[in-house]
Amino acid sequence: MFRFSDLSMTLQHKLHAFFEAHIYPNEDPYSEQLAAAENRFAPLPLMDELKQRAKDAGLWNLFVPKSHAEYSEFGGLSNLDYAPLAEQMGRVIWSPEVFNCNAPDTGNMEVFMRYATPEQQAQWLTPLLNGEIRSSYAMTEPQVASSDATNIELRIQREGDEWVLNGRKWFITGALYERTKILIVMGKSDPENPNRHKQQTQVLVPKDTPGITLVRPLTTLGYDDAPIGHAEIRFDNVRVPLQNVLLGEGRGFEIAQGRLGPGRIHHCMRLIGAAQRALEETCQRVEQRSTFGRKLSQHQSVREDIARSFSEIQMARLLVLETCQKMDEVGARDARDMIAASKISVPKTVQEILDRCMQMHGAGGLTEDYFMAEAFNYARWCRQADGPDQVHQMALGKQLIDLYSKA
Repeated sequence: MFRFSDLSMTLQHKLHAFFEAHIYPNEDPYSEQLAAAENRFAPLPLMDELKQRAKDAGLWNLFVPKSHAEYSEFGGLSNLDYAPLAEQMGRVIWSPEVFNCNAPDTGNMEVFMRYATPEQQAQWLTPLLNGEIRSSYAMTEPQVASSDATNIELRIQREGDEWVLNGRKWFITGALYERTKILIVMGKSDPENPNRHKQQTQVLVPKDTPGITLVRPLTTLGYDDAPIGHAEIRFDNVRVPLQNVLLGEGRGFEIAQGRLGPGRIHHCMRLIGAAQRALEETCQRVEQRSTFGRKLSQHQSVREDIARSFSEIQMARLLVLETCQKMDEVGARDARDMIAASKISVPKTVQEILDRCMQMHGAGGLTEDYFMAEAFNYARWCRQADGPDQVHQMALGKQLIDLYSKA
C-alpha cells in the first residue's frame, strides 16, 4: 500500500477544492476566450487570473522535487507525493499551467536547477519559477529519426567567443507562445567524436535572437494545442555567447537523459487523471441515455467496457505509483526499467480507455462538447513524446534480458 505524506494529503484536498471552485467552472470560458483571441498563441486573461488564485492558495510549483527543496516553499515533494497532484491536473488538459506545473517548463526548470550556472539560473530559472516567462526544449528534427538522439543534425559550432547554430527543429512545444523567452537547444558540436554520446551540446538561445524563424505551428490529430502549441523552427547563423552553454561542451546527451526521465512519468501521472475523469463521466452518461427500451448502463457490452476500463486504470495507477516510489528510493537512472514500463503501458492503455468512453458518448464523444477527444490526442502524442514506444520497449527488453539471463 502506498502512503502519501501529510503534506501531500493536504495539498490533494486543497487542489481538489480549487478544481471544484475555479477550474471546472472555467472550462467553457477558457475555450471561449481562446476561440475569440486574435492570436491563439497569446496569453489568456483567464489563465493569468487563475495563476494568481493558485499562488494565493499555496498551490504553486508543486512539481519541485525534494532534491531541489530550496526552490519550493514546501521543501519539495517526492515523486510519490506529487503523483496524485499531477493526476488531478490531468483531468483538465490546460490546468497544469495554472499551477506552474506544465510541460515543457517543469522539465526545463529541473534542467536549470541541475545543470545551469548561478548566472543562468538568475536570468532564466527565477522568472520561470515565478511564472513570468515560459520556455521550450528543442531537440526533435524533421529530417532525421530523432527517437535516436544521436541522429540530430543541427550544427553548433564555436566561432571566437560565440556558438553559431544552423539547422531545423520541429514539434517544439511552447515555441509559439508569446511568453516563451528562452529555448534550450540540443545540437551536434563534435560530429567526428568516436563516442556518439559526446557529440552533442546544449545551449541557451533567447527566442528573440536574430536568425530564428518560427516556420509554422504544427497540429496533432488536428489540435494545435494553443496557446502553448508546437512549432517548426529554423536556425540560420544564430549566434549566442559561449557562456550560454549548459554544463559543458559535449554533455548534451547527458542532460537529455537526465531531463526526460521525470518528464515521462509526469505525463503518465496526468494521463491517469484524464482516464479517471472519462470513466466517471461515462458512468453518468450511460445512466442518462437509453437505447432499445433500456438504459445504456443495462447493456452487457457497456458494463463490460466500464469494468475493463476501471481495472486498467487501477493497474496503470499502481504501475505509476510503484515507479514513483522506486525513483524516490534509487533515483531516475536506476528506476529506468519502471519508467520505461510506465511510458510503454500508460499512454496506450489510456488511449484505449478514452476510445471506449468516446464510443459510449456516441457521436458527441468525437466533438469538443466533451474533453475526451482532446485527451485522446494527448494520450496519442505521448506515445511519441519523450521517445516512442518502440525505443522504450527495445531498451527495457534488453535490460530485462541482461538481468534474467544471468539470474
